[in-house]
Amino acid sequence: GSEAPSEQGQEEEVQDRLKEHMDNLLDKSAKARQAALQSLRLALSSKTLSEFLLERRLTLTDSLEKCLKKGQGAGGQGAAGSVARVLQRSLVLPTGKAEEQALAGTVLTLLCLQMGSGPEGEEVFRSLKPLLISVLTDSTASPSARQSCATALGMCCYIAAADLE
Repeated sequence: GSEAPSEQGQEEEVQDRLKEHMDNLLDKSAKARQAALQSLRLALSSKTLSEFLLERRLTLTDSLEKCLKKGQGAGGQGAAGSVARVLQRSLVLPTGKAEEQALAGTVLTLLCLQMGSGPEGEEVFRSLKPLLISVLTDSTASPSARQSCATALGMCCYIAAADLE
């Protein structure tokens, strides 16, 4: 018997931290949002949180949408600048807006995995599918962001699409 209360306390502590991370997705600071995305990525990839996420999927989906949109339309230095940016991005880890988009795509993939193939997973996928396609086809988006959105699109479609799309 003495293990149950401490286990419940740990569960509540985990949920409180997750709520805090979800709140931080709306922070003005890009660093804070990225840290929150990193923490959510870790949590969603290491623990089954379906029930917790079920109640908060719309809030989390909305926040992820904002993170994905933050990095859009970041290009515009002409062809030479574009080539230089692509080369630079392929050589280094993504930074700034690109990293935020890439992390948001990864967290979205994990959210779809957690939601599963039911109506909730399909709802998450349907609401973000147009934005994923938009980032994927945006030639000014970083390769890491496009790759992350392609993975999210493929995985979420495989898991959560109700009909053949």
